[in-house]
Amino acid sequence: MLGFLTARRAGLDDPLRLRRAESTRRVLNLKLNPDRDVDRIHGNGINSIDIETIEGRYMLSGGADGVIVIYDLENYSGKPQYTCKAVCTVGRSNRHVHKFSVETVLWYPYDTGMFVSSSFDKTMKVWDTETLKPAEVFEFESNIYNHHLSPIARKHSLIAVGTKNPKIQLCDLKSGSKIHVLQGHKAEVLSVRWSPRYEHILATASADSKVKVWDVRRASGSLFSLDQDNGDKSKSSSEAVNTAHNGRVNGLSFTSDGLFLLTTGTDDRMRLWNSATGENTLVNYGKVCNESRKGLQFTVSQGCSPEFVFVPCGSSVAVYVLHTGELVTMLRGHYNNVDCCKFHPDHQELYSGGKDGNILAWVPVLRASDMEEESDQKNKVHTSLPRLDKRKTKRG
Repeated sequence: MLGFLTARRAGLDDPLRLRRAESTRRVLNLKLNPDRDVDRIHGNGINSIDIETIEGRYMLSGGADGVIVIYDLENYSGKPQYTCKAVCTVGRSNRHVHKFSVETVLWYPYDTGMFVSSSFDKTMKVWDTETLKPAEVFEFESNIYNHHLSPIARKHSLIAVGTKNPKIQLCDLKSGSKIHVLQGHKAEVLSVRWSPRYEHILATASADSKVKVWDVRRASGSLFSLDQDNGDKSKSSSEAVNTAHNGRVNGLSFTSDGLFLLTTGTDDRMRLWNSATGENTLVNYGKVCNESRKGLQFTVSQGCSPEFVFVPCGSSVAVYVLHTGELVTMLRGHYNNVDCCKFHPDHQELYSGGKDGNILAWVPVLRASDMEEESDQKNKVHTSLPRLDKRKTKRG
């Protein structure tokens, strides 16, 4: 660390190098924090969590009980032990609450005053955070598995929606209507993701074992379908031509720079793809347990070198090195299957939600030197207190 600081001060290194090194060190030291709890509000499993990117302070969660909760992650107590309090809740007593399981919750990328939720009650609701009332409700003919808003879009305000119907719906926030349909899949669409690099590029994953990449400005179909064999017909059977996985594809995530796309499937495999060419990079992550019949929310680190992938795996969260496939560690703490996790890039923390109804906070462990400094400060305070008391007694 001192070497990085000296090199930065001398102008030999880019300041970003120090930041990346420290971020990487923190991720490699993630542990379940015994001092931090998250209010337990959900009576059933937690399907989705999201942290807003404006302040990095508020977290959304959506549960199988239809309840939506907003938490404040900041610690204002002045003590290391604290609980992330639920700021507000769309509970069962709220007349606008979803009737069935909430599958996805997402903050609006540019403003914490709005968030979007979708449910198995066949509705997607755009909420006003201040009033906790829906500003807009989109109704569908089948269960909604997933929706996503572009994190960078300036020229459109489209929400991509994956449902039990093979057609992907594009809903416009400005007009409040469904304006476009993308056709090509043959089974339910379990996951959709906008590219964080190009605002018109969308990736979709389906139970038909296929992942398609679309340019939503084109009306002629998808740009390409991902092929796990990279076009080598000798390796693929006639039934598995142009498939991304040998099972249902239920998870998608772009890297923060948008150059790569990760997919997970019920064939217990995770694959890394070049998002521009659709080429399978053939990184071997080994067996990645995936028994979910619905969408799986996993996450990728941001600002590290190398980058890491956090994937729910049974009752644990598996941590892999993105470009080598090396399994770094298994984060264990849940009592039941983990369904979602979200990386907090500002503090290099991870939050995970599971079927046990708990949200767990995984926080970097302090270095020995940092802990020694804290203990020294406490000792100074303790040793100075008796002296003050003696002075008071002498004056008295």
